[in-house]
Amino acid sequence: MTQVNTAETGQCSPAADDEGTRPAGGSRPGPWKRGPVLTACALLLGLLLLLHGYLTDWAGLGSLVDTFLPWFGLLVPVLLAGALWRRSASAVVALLLPVTVWLNLFGGLLVDKSHQGGDLTVVSHNVSAENRDPAGTARDLAASGADVLALEELADQATGTYETELAKAYPYHTVQDTVGLWSKLPLSDTRPVDVLWGTDGPSAEKPRPEDVPVEPTRALRTTVATQKGPLAVYVAHLGSVRVMPRGGFWTETRDGGATKLARAVAAERSERVLVLGDFNGTMDDRAFDGLASQLRSAQDVAGDGFGFSWPAEFPVVRIDQILVRGVDPRSAWLLPATGSDHRPVAARISW
Repeated sequence: MTQVNTAETGQCSPAADDEGTRPAGGSRPGPWKRGPVLTACALLLGLLLLLHGYLTDWAGLGSLVDTFLPWFGLLVPVLLAGALWRRSASAVVALLLPVTVWLNLFGGLLVDKSHQGGDLTVVSHNVSAENRDPAGTARDLAASGADVLALEELADQATGTYETELAKAYPYHTVQDTVGLWSKLPLSDTRPVDVLWGTDGPSAEKPRPEDVPVEPTRALRTTVATQKGPLAVYVAHLGSVRVMPRGGFWTETRDGGATKLARAVAAERSERVLVLGDFNGTMDDRAFDGLASQLRSAQDVAGDGFGFSWPAEFPVVRIDQILVRGVDPRSAWLLPATGSDHRPVAARISW
């Protein structure tokens, strides 16, 4: 080590190290001992990704983490930059855990899995009750060429507009309060589906919070008569996730609706089932385990990328879903933004 003479004493002292700091106690920690905080953060990130389903859902925390889980991957390059700056070998190695888990969870979404062909094009869109141009939205959706078109959050004053604008392209349709289905093929056996929280079972005894209004029908079931046989179609708009003045994120209406919808699908006798709608949550959310165990996401199976659909200006989550059973998704994609705060989602399915 280079020695430096001091003017006052004539003695020698250790020189500054390569980073401009003097080593404490005459030596610096080795690369495997540097950055213990970074190493711990990397391991915690990996465990969070791996075990997020076990995280408490108190005040909706677990649901919130589940919803934005893909974005936790952005912490990896941040931690990597810190590890390289600190020259911490232990932190770099620890980052292998979150990288491996993230790629296992979401790596398949980074490649295009779409294929040509298909028998039926389906589109689902939350048109927004505050949409200022329902006529334009209807024309854009009709131009997509969808054979089956599901709309959610239909406002009373706009429903007639959608019916008028879509009548030429879709001779068959049904509307159940705030949800509707337009089809180029005949419909039958149409009925509302109860997905409202607290209308039956043990949850009916729970008092509804004063600021959560009683809502109209938010789901329907119908049969589409295709050339290759009947297709059972569900359209649903599950309850919103609300920020309560006290208690954090409140998800009970949505979670209860997801449970009821899963029960309805489980009781469905048709072999071919299509579930469309705004779930107000991603399929990574534990609230949708009942649906995920019965159905496949068209985006996961045949999409290109994450397919984020909300908010329309800068989508960060996919809360609008196309789920299937008994048919094969061939491709899945997003349509251009309309006057809604959601992006329309589309898929092409095959028998």
